[in-house]
Amino acid sequence: MLAWTIYITFIGVLVLMLLPRDNARAARIVALLTAIAGCVVAFAGAIQQANPGEVTTIVKASWIPAIGANYYLAADGISLVLVVLTGLAAVSGILFSWNIEKRTKEFFAFYLTLIGGVYGVFLSFDLLLLFVFYELTIIPKYFLIARWGSTRKEYGAMKLALYSFVGSHLVLIGMIAAWVVAKGQLGHASLDLIELSRVHFSIGFQHWVFPLVFIGFAILAGMWPFHTWAPTGHVAAPTAGSMLLAGVVMKLGAYGCLRVAMLMFPEGVREWQWAVAALAVAGIVYGAGVALVQRDFKFVIGYSSVSHMGFVLLGLATLNSIGLTGAVLQMFSHGIIAGLLFGVVGRMVYDRTHTRDFNDLEKMNVGKALPFAGVTFVIAGVASMGLPGFSGFIAELQVLMGAWAVFPKMTILAGVGILVGVAYTLRAVQKGFYSDVPPAPIDHDHPLEPVSVPERFGAVMLIGASLVIGLFPGLLMNWIEPCFKSPLFARLLGGGAQ
Repeated sequence: MLAWTIYITFIGVLVLMLLPRDNARAARIVALLTAIAGCVVAFAGAIQQANPGEVTTIVKASWIPAIGANYYLAADGISLVLVVLTGLAAVSGILFSWNIEKRTKEFFAFYLTLIGGVYGVFLSFDLLLLFVFYELTIIPKYFLIARWGSTRKEYGAMKLALYSFVGSHLVLIGMIAAWVVAKGQLGHASLDLIELSRVHFSIGFQHWVFPLVFIGFAILAGMWPFHTWAPTGHVAAPTAGSMLLAGVVMKLGAYGCLRVAMLMFPEGVREWQWAVAALAVAGIVYGAGVALVQRDFKFVIGYSSVSHMGFVLLGLATLNSIGLTGAVLQMFSHGIIAGLLFGVVGRMVYDRTHTRDFNDLEKMNVGKALPFAGVTFVIAGVASMGLPGFSGFIAELQVLMGAWAVFPKMTILAGVGILVGVAYTLRAVQKGFYSDVPPAPIDHDHPLEPVSVPERFGAVMLIGASLVIGLFPGLLMNWIEPCFKSPLFARLLGGGAQ
């Protein structure tokens, strides 16, 4: 059933392309129904998974026999969590983009193409197939930003595309090297991720291939100092683009780090473990510090995403089941919360006020003019800070507990990033919505457009998801934890703290 998340999404793209160009309403409805159908299939397929700790084959067929490539779709608990996240992000992004009037069908066609590629990455267990879907996401990202974005949109789109392609080429070099060595050991060509994870690559080989593949994927995860595409891309992207970039696209990089680099080269991970942790903590503190001094509302959220993705990478570096479980939980939590924050700032505030500058917003009394936006941002803000009851709390707690067992001093530095995160969130709430600056006279001829019903539905859906997982984290942890106790991860965790 999970394979239909991909098929339904691309069928929706084909239907959109057959619609008349001027029928914006039909394009919105087709896009929304397609995203809802994909989300429902994602939930239904995830619920049907009998044993999330095992990799369950969905479909496996010969694709390119000469190089051992198969059309191999499968899922375990980690895949399930991220597929469900993608479904929620897809629906909410369309609801927040209901106002798109310029070339509507093309916008949603690129949007759904990106979603289909993301589903494909999370379900691919053939290395070449995963790489193809991974590359497929780059093109729609570029056009969504360059065509429908704002604020140096061409620069932001080009920077994101170039960084993505550089990372992809690093991954490709490592992939080819691993294929050649594995073929010699196995006696046949294979790109099966499970089979490759069982190949005993030499320690020297792993020591140079692992950083190549890990950094290639980590660029898209926003790892410092390769993070600079992220704030620029987030700010330049349209609202739905920002929500997808932060919500699911950055997770593609983190997923690749775990599923490919770490699983195939466990000795390489242990060699570079401290370096990964150090870069992760640097990203946490740096992203939070830069967010604290930004005047552009969207840049605050952009740099906060760099900081929060640092917790994902820190969790991966722990090499213990607690930290790794926290890393996957943080992928889900950040995807939900960051998507909501960008939805509020991009659509509810910027599209109505036409400014993201705190100096201007302080004079507009936005919290009073748009009370739903103000309350929603406060809720999303406290969720981002890690308030108990929201998904961010249990995710970051797991990461920090796992990290403390391995590198306690770095964990303390990561805690500093959390404190700075509280500061920049409260500053954004105060300056963006509830300022003490005397408001400018109200323009009764041009009042701010009220928050629409689709936007309210999108916001409530994301808030509800964060609350449900925050209050009942076992719903996802029961999918994630068995994966790290399975034989597939035995080599990776065998040399780390359990």
